[in-house]
Amino acid sequence: MNEDKEGVPPSTIATLSPSRASDFLNCPLRYRFRTIDKLPEPPSVDAIRGTLVHSVLEKLFAFPRTQRSLTLAESQLLPLWNEMKNERSDVQELLPKINEEELLLSGFTLIKRYFDLEDPTVFEPAELEAFVEVALNDQLVIHGYIDRLDIAPTGELRIVDYKTGKAPGIGFEEKSFFQMKFYALILWRTLGKVPKRLQIIFLGDGKILTQDPTEDELLRTQTKIEKIATDIEESKKSGKWVTRKSPLCGWCAHQSICPEFGGTPPPLPNGNEPISRAN
Repeated sequence: MNEDKEGVPPSTIATLSPSRASDFLNCPLRYRFRTIDKLPEPPSVDAIRGTLVHSVLEKLFAFPRTQRSLTLAESQLLPLWNEMKNERSDVQELLPKINEEELLLSGFTLIKRYFDLEDPTVFEPAELEAFVEVALNDQLVIHGYIDRLDIAPTGELRIVDYKTGKAPGIGFEEKSFFQMKFYALILWRTLGKVPKRLQIIFLGDGKILTQDPTEDELLRTQTKIEKIATDIEESKKSGKWVTRKSPLCGWCAHQSICPEFGGTPPPLPNGNEPISRAN
């Protein structure tokens, strides 16, 4: 990605993805651990299974429509898993701790559920695993990868994201759509067209959530993203990284060095060490 902007030194341009923006919203200290300190995290079976299922679905659409069957998808599962075992160090690290047969079976269950929800023979995706980015201003570039972009014959855009987990409970859907609106904002700014539909397919329980965004919603999303970027820069300058204790802490790999759990974070590279807890 070329981040050079006329009259603006590259070092002054911040970049932000939906994952890192969500990290900061959920817990600024976790953002620091992942992005500033770049602390290693143990590989996750769920994440690896998710990568495998995404790879199978991406591979499926490389075949002509008439060949896209559950049998074909199943036939791709083991070869793609073997590729991951040969090429990915996180998979190799996790291998002694997992039952490969169970992982492949659970992966097949998720792929089968996809076929219960969509018929891949009736449409042709415009793009798969599409990298998108745009400069929101002279100091901020936002970017990400879209699982699938569909374009209707009439030109409407649909952004599709696969999740291998379950759909969020009632009242928590909006957090899931922050990532999708992030992508929609990029496409609106680059193509001049607001995507017609945002669609999240939850393979864990077979639910599909959709939203049809408006320009006003995407403008609010832009304001939110710019505020997150500003807050991140302020934390970098001050060295203060607030902790936010929540149920998500159970998924964090850094509890041992988190003040919320009696730990002490490592010193920051610039020597500033204050850590603040949220009120």
